[in-house]
Amino acid sequence: MGTSTREETGPAEPADLLPERSILTFEEYMAMQRAVGNETRFRVLYRLKRDGAMSAKELREALDLPGNTLHHHLDTLVDVGLVENRKRNEPTSEGLYSYYRATALGEALLDHGVEELLWREQAFADAYE
Repeated sequence: MGTSTREETGPAEPADLLPERSILTFEEYMAMQRAVGNETRFRVLYRLKRDGAMSAKELREALDLPGNTLHHHLDTLVDVGLVENRKRNEPTSEGLYSYYRATALGEALLDHGVEELLWREQAFADAYE
């Protein structure tokens, strides 16, 4: 039976996983995790990653959400840095100025977080069917 060292099991404190010069704090990473832990916010972020930039109207229709609910969740995702709100100088043919898109952090969180776990679950199920 082998013995484990700290390097093999990781640091005692999760915050110590971050490099000394991390761009974000441990608390900021946890805020991102909490944000996508909500099913509606996960669905919003997933849709933006999959389909690209969308207006609030397009998201509302795609996800079948009331406008106030959608904006509440979009605000949370923007606040933690997973989604950005891009404004256009000129309106589109529908008069839309504002679009939302997943940030690189938002895409990475899906690629290496919950979405990855969902893909692994599917691969596991496929392997045993």
